[in-house]
Parts: sequence; C-alpha cells; structure tokens
Amino acid sequence: MQQILVVDDEPHIRDVICFAIERAGMRPVVARSGTEAVTAFRRGRLDLVVLDVGLPDIDGLEVCREIRKTSALPILFLSARDEEIDRILGLEMGGDDYVTKPFSPRELVARIRAILKRTGNGAQASDPAGVLSVGDVVLDRAARSVAVAAHPLQLTALEFAILDALMSRPTMVFTREQLMQAAYDPGVHVSDRTIDSHIRNIRAKFAEVSGHPVVATVHGVGFRFHQADMAS
Repeated sequence: MQQILVVDDEPHIRDVICFAIERAGMRPVVARSGTEAVTAFRRGRLDLVVLDVGLPDIDGLEVCREIRKTSALPILFLSARDEEIDRILGLEMGGDDYVTKPFSPRELVARIRAILKRTGNGAQASDPAGVLSVGDVVLDRAARSVAVAAHPLQLTALEFAILDALMSRPTMVFTREQLMQAAYDPGVHVSDRTIDSHIRNIRAKFAEVSGHPVVATVHGVGFRFHQADMAS
C-alpha cells in the first residue's frame, strides 16, 4: 500500500484529501505544518507528498527545497494561488505537479496515481525494463535512475519521463506537445512554459555534475537530446 504524506494546515482540506486517498486504496500520513512535514519525510517510507504551498511556519516551497537536498520523492503542490508564475516556481523548485484550490478530489487522486505510475511506485506501473545509453548518459528504466559520466542524478518523475523520451530517439526534434504527451497522462493539460521549466531543471542538474548541455533547443520547433559531438 502506497503511503502519501498529506501536508495542509486546514483540517477540512486534509480530511477531504485523506478520504479520497483512502478510497483509492492508499494510506495517508498527515502533517499539519512544514515542520511536521520535514519530520515525517525524515522518518522515510513515503511514496509521494501532497504539499500545500501556504503553510503557517515553513512554506511548502521551503519544505520542497529541504526534501530535494537528499531525495527525488515525488511532490504534488497544492495552492490557493492560480498565477502561472506560482506554478512555474513550484515546478522549478522540484515539484512533479501543481494543483490549485479548490480542486476535485477525483482529479487529485488521478494525478497522484499518474505520478506514482511514472516513478514506478504505482501498483499498475508498467514501464518496460531497459537501459538507454547515449554518449555518456545512461538511463535505466527499471531502476528509475540516470547517470552522466558515472555520476548519478536525481530527477523528478516528470523530468525522468521527458529525458526518457528524448533519449529514446536522440536525433528526433520533439515539439512541446509531444513532450507533454510523453510526460503527462491523457486529459492532463499544462502550458508550454511548464515543459520549459522541466527542461531548465534537467539542464541545471546535468550542469552541476558534468557541464553536459543534454537538451538542445531547436528554435521554432522544440527540443532534442544533445550529444557532445552534435551541434547545439
């Protein structure tokens, strides 16, 4: 049974989320503040975090930053703010998805399941086993791991899905729409800027360990995998 950490300071919202999660066959773990969330994370044995941005002590973005220091644990942000800049910021901080309040409990559960499926933690996960190796980058689908020049990287579920698509056809130029289809389940719609945020995160993580540009922009079209011997 997957364990989902539910972090929100509003009792009614926590109850709604926990009820929906339990009905979906998952086990909720409750945190009422950012401090409690960090403590619960450090205890381990979690599969995903539903994280409110507007917490009374440590805000959700700071909690995300703390988690991302050591873990790629999937994070789904909740927020009462629907500004695009807030969604982009949450994703650039390392979030896997972003849902605004008020929300549909059924949609929330669908997004949780989609993330768990992408990370390989879902009961119905069906990613084919296999290793992609292009240049000095190795992506292991079964282990859900990525390494560049033998240096391991921590990618979120969405970042992993995007890189998987790019590496599976390294000479193909992908449009943003095609990358959305690779990373998100059908019926989930995101903006072009969301994909751009994930691409920036992937590039930044590679740059930290190797300087590998990894994703080339093809202006007016989209993106493709970048190999050291290919023009960017």
